[in-house]
Amino acid sequence: MKVTFPELTKTAFRVGVLSFGGPAAQIALMHKEFVEDRPWLTEDQYLRALSFCMLLPGPEAMQLATYTGWRLRGIVGGLITGGLFVLPGALVILALALAYVHFGDVTWVQAAFLGIKAAVAVIVLHALKNIAKKALRTRLSWVLACAGFVALFFFNLPFPMVIAVAALIGALSAQCSDIKAPPLPRFSFKIALIGITLWALPLVVLWISNADFFLDVGLFFSKLAVVTFGGAYAVLSYMTQSIVGDFGWITTQQMMDALGLAETTPGPLILVTEFVATVAGAQFYGTWGALAAALLTLWVTFVPCFIWIFVGAPFIDALTHRPRLAAALAAVTATVVGVIANLSVWFAAHVIFETIEPTQWFGLQMLQIEWDSLNLTAVCLTALAAVLTFWRKMDILWVLLICAGLGIFVTSVF
Repeated sequence: MKVTFPELTKTAFRVGVLSFGGPAAQIALMHKEFVEDRPWLTEDQYLRALSFCMLLPGPEAMQLATYTGWRLRGIVGGLITGGLFVLPGALVILALALAYVHFGDVTWVQAAFLGIKAAVAVIVLHALKNIAKKALRTRLSWVLACAGFVALFFFNLPFPMVIAVAALIGALSAQCSDIKAPPLPRFSFKIALIGITLWALPLVVLWISNADFFLDVGLFFSKLAVVTFGGAYAVLSYMTQSIVGDFGWITTQQMMDALGLAETTPGPLILVTEFVATVAGAQFYGTWGALAAALLTLWVTFVPCFIWIFVGAPFIDALTHRPRLAAALAAVTATVVGVIANLSVWFAAHVIFETIEPTQWFGLQMLQIEWDSLNLTAVCLTALAAVLTFWRKMDILWVLLICAGLGIFVTSVF
């Protein structure tokens, strides 16, 4: 059927505004909008596209939205649906980050963040549970999940290397089928060249201008854009290690606040990168630096997502019938369970305890906890968030709001 641009724009904006709750909720929302309520995609088309997007780096929900627009109205349609999926959340994150820079030290703001972080610790655990149920169905998948956790938690190995090894193991373990896959279409070098040029253009300008801080921001988040397999949860530990430990742009506390705010807004969770860049830019160059760093980060984070779809979408029908690629995807997904488990431990520990330092024990990376720094308020809020999430099955947004409100209340009373 022929979909008009106004109709596509209206629906894409609706999806962007309502896309709370992370990729699982966003994928379900798009299924309702694009498959159930409007016959724009068939069930098979939707599932094939979703499987392909999960093979790609970057937020799979945003790329699925881009694919839908591309399939309906070409590149312009993809720009509309992908752009509007990101824009509402990006504007909200920018406003929250600027407010955080100016008011982050106010007592009630810090109290609200305490509740938000307690809720986020449980939300991450909930994401781990849901992904594990779908991903860990074989002995190999359990081995890969455990290996991913050990590699990151105890040996602090680079995240891209862990994912690459998992994909290789999955591909080598595949059982090839006799079913003949559809022929591959021709690769569009023109679209790839235009996309890569647009992606790299601001980096070249910054390099020529000797803008070292902004060039570092652009290069780091460009690199992050091509290694974010498994969604934002999977790459957060790698991202935190770099921006807190290596660059020193923000503190661990600010990183946790960034994730908490990103959880409360619509759009992909990877918008946490925009928050980080805004805060870092403000600390070095004030408001104009915050705006420049935010726009640069959005550009280098999401332009690659459009490139992957516009170049790769014509290959979807053929690639999803390749058994080795399917097995590689399954292996990466299983390993991501271990990666998220690592994030769960790290995040929960920093919420409940106020003093934690990394340490080495017989060559292994460990967390040294100061037990006297236990925060009982954080423990109670985390327990409440767990009850609301796992038992009452309350919507994520309500859990965040309740915990934030109680954080303010407890701090003001006691």
